[in-house]
Amino acid sequence: MTAGVYTGVPVPGWRSRLNALAPPLGVVGVAAAGCAVVALADPTTPGGVLPTCPTKTLFGIICPGCGALRMIYSVLHGDLPAALHYNAVSLAVLVLFAWSMIAWTAGRLRGRWVPSWLHWRWAPIATGVVIAVWTVVRNLPFEPFVALRV
Repeated sequence: MTAGVYTGVPVPGWRSRLNALAPPLGVVGVAAAGCAVVALADPTTPGGVLPTCPTKTLFGIICPGCGALRMIYSVLHGDLPAALHYNAVSLAVLVLFAWSMIAWTAGRLRGRWVPSWLHWRWAPIATGVVIAVWTVVRNLPFEPFVALRV
């Protein structure tokens, strides 16, 4: 019998710990596979195997995620300035995602919630505002905002 995840009591026994770690390890495995594909496909090379952004292709606007694959590629190769150039907001999202994963995993092992940015009251609204502003700013047709286009 396995203990519940958020019981307030740390997870006892190695089987229960393995059960508690299975979902976070699954997410990490999928993320690692995605990173391997991005590293091998090299999205910085024009005409590569990875598709272009459908929003940019269909509507001609730069979406908030445009440049995210190139940003991940740059992070994987240790080139932080290039990662910031390709998509600074996605880089911040990557850091917040890592924080959330660590808190989620620790919470599953401890048996209680571990606070993260996801538990902040204004996190959803702030996230929506940042994404909306980032979308508008990246599509402004004058300097210095033209430099944010990828």
